Amino acid sequence: MSLAKFAVAAVAMSVSLTALGAGTHGGGHGHSAKSGEPGKASDASRSVTVEMYDNYYEPEAIEVKPGETVRFVVQNKGQLVHEFNIGTPDMHEAHQKEMMMMVEHGVIQGGKLNHDMMEMDMGNGQSMKHDDPNSVLLEPGESQEVVWTFSEKGNIEFACNVPGHYEAGMYGEVNFN
Repeated sequence: MSLAKFAVAAVAMSVSLTALGAGTHGGGHGHSAKSGEPGKASDASRSVTVEMYDNYYEPEAIEVKPGETVRFVVQNKGQLVHEFNIGTPDMHEAHQKEMMMMVEHGVIQGGKLNHDMMEMDMGNGQSMKHDDPNSVLLEPGESQEVVWTFSEKGNIEFACNVPGHYEAGMYGEVNFN
């Protein structure tokens, strides 16, 4: 990562920490909107490797067909904790507040996760487990899979909602063909 990109990321993170400091942990991550649904690995038409670096993805865009099931192999090649989350821009905006709570409570600590804190009861049946089927949260060097069926055309993107990362440009487009 170039010094310029690092500086932009640092500024974006500090601005977002201030702006989102009063965030609350809402209900259910809001992942059921028109972004698709969990798929079965046996139904996947192909696998796409997504590498996460410090504040960008490779590839930056993914082409899909309506109804297609894709197996994403997500690898964190950066030095910070990163997320791969499939959703609409509104879903990402709502989820960013929840991710801020994870930082505020010490779950996300730069380049590592406090797994014990992820079990913390936030009230109203909520925790910080981050176990939604459209998303993975990875420490540096980790890899996991997301299998997703894109049910219909829509405004869908993949993004890292760790505070400051989306604002620094860590999101990509899902294009339908």
